[in-house]
Amino acid sequence: MKILYIGDVMGEVGIETVEKVLPDLKKEKAVDVVIAQAENVSEGKGLTVEDYERLKRAGVDGFTGGNHTMRREETEQLLEDENAPVTRPANYPEGTAGKRYKILQAGEGRVLLISLLGSIVGKDSEKPTANPLTAVDEILNMLSNEKLDAIVVNFHGDFSSEKVVIGHYLDGRVTAVIGDHWHIPTADARVLPGGTAHITDVGMCGSLNSSLGVKYDSIIARWRDGIITRNELETSGPRQFNAVLVETDSETKRAKSIEQIQKVLN
Repeated sequence: MKILYIGDVMGEVGIETVEKVLPDLKKEKAVDVVIAQAENVSEGKGLTVEDYERLKRAGVDGFTGGNHTMRREETEQLLEDENAPVTRPANYPEGTAGKRYKILQAGEGRVLLISLLGSIVGKDSEKPTANPLTAVDEILNMLSNEKLDAIVVNFHGDFSSEKVVIGHYLDGRVTAVIGDHWHIPTADARVLPGGTAHITDVGMCGSLNSSLGVKYDSIIARWRDGIITRNELETSGPRQFNAVLVETDSETKRAKSIEQIQKVLN
């Protein structure tokens, strides 16, 4: 099985980039299942049903979550729908809308999709979450008898140490551990000794000449001059598409390889 994981889709520019790149890339790489980080899809925060449908039409099969997933009430109907392959962090408190995981049907295969939230810097840092290691252990133990062809764990956080450690913690128990949230791809994609594909951060889809998809001017005025500004998404200039392609071993369900895919559209 070939699993394509796409980094944070950032706003309208990110959606358009996926729509442009994904159909041909799926054919070129013979991709079986596509998963995308969807916490920033709709104007940078959350996921509307309309944008979910657009990305589904473009070829995305599953959607992971992060600290902005719960910003829109509209997203909750997707999280609650058993048939909508949209996840939120599994280590959010009890009572949070949506299941802690989703199982994707990929052709004849079944892929378990889990999102976890790590430490976040800034105003989301004080939001309560359970320990991500114990949360993922609970899910894996609960589903130990399920017939699964792959297990993909998305780890959304700010600390590289956490992203690296959880990869090794789950090595040999899951197919892939994919880090995101930085919107900047790291150069450490590899298959760990136990057969789990890992990358610290996969990157993003959206504006290239920006600060994580946001216009520089809105950031600089806030940083240099102490002016309170709103993040304004960059919509002009070249665009980037960042993803990883994981190929699995059909016998062991572990990863055979992980390939970084980085494209720039002018």
